[in-house]
Amino acid sequence: MTQKRMNGLHHVTAISGPPQANVDFFTKVMQQRLVKKTVNFDDPGTYHLYYGNETADPGTILTFFPFANAGPGRPGPGMASAYAYALGGSEFEAWIERLADDGLKFDGPSERFGQRVIKLADPDGAKVELVEVDGTAGPTLDGFHSVTLQLDDLGPTQRLLTDVFGYEEVGHETSAGEERLRLAVSGTGRQDIRGAVVDLMRSDAATVAQQGAGSIHHVAFRALDDADQLDWRERLLSAGLQVTPVIDRQYFNAIYFREPGGVLFEIATDPPGFTRDEDLAHLGEALKLPAQYEGSRESIERALPPLVA
Repeated sequence: MTQKRMNGLHHVTAISGPPQANVDFFTKVMQQRLVKKTVNFDDPGTYHLYYGNETADPGTILTFFPFANAGPGRPGPGMASAYAYALGGSEFEAWIERLADDGLKFDGPSERFGQRVIKLADPDGAKVELVEVDGTAGPTLDGFHSVTLQLDDLGPTQRLLTDVFGYEEVGHETSAGEERLRLAVSGTGRQDIRGAVVDLMRSDAATVAQQGAGSIHHVAFRALDDADQLDWRERLLSAGLQVTPVIDRQYFNAIYFREPGGVLFEIATDPPGFTRDEDLAHLGEALKLPAQYEGSRESIERALPPLVA
């Protein structure tokens, strides 16, 4: 097969505790739009919340399964440990000023691969990073810069991303017991796409990954359409990976697999998108249910806690 290049990140999905605190943080502090309010396909008594930019574009979408009684999660090898939003230089300074003025705690700025980074914690203690990039953007966050994968051995995951996904190594740093390898989508002009960067990180600190509130469940890469996704599936199968069949997730089709380091990966399609059941002006306002649960809407709505967005 000829070399093919991935289209960056589509979304990141995480686990949280009670949903109202999650909504308050991401809509008010992080200034993201709640673009879809639906339920977990496997547990319709639990919300599935989607945040993104004003137009709900791929590469801006962060989703949560908010389990009110979830125990704490813990990042460790075989798990994505952080995601980062991109901010232009002037916007980066403005965010630092606003967070400080609002009395919100954050770490930094520190420097990573020549870029300034600040780190916040969401209500469940999960890392939320902001990375300063060249260029300018609007005053609100408009997409991902990167995701960090924590691994025991960087090599196998690096080979998947470079040999199959078409990433290239663009940086390597070691400091304070932490090794970090930066990969980015290669090719002319490709650095401008949202979520073009994946950091592979190995830490000397002994930790055991545990899913729970404050942990990242999976990382989704972007397929432009169904044909693109099927091509990626064939490439992954040819590389010896076990990949699910295509699964309809209502707003995109999805395939899933474990990369060699243990992180759960997804490849999700752009279509049909989040406007398939709500117009753009009213995204996230109504509870939307998968067709198989519409007959149980009344009982599901009684079980779900009310949300104020």
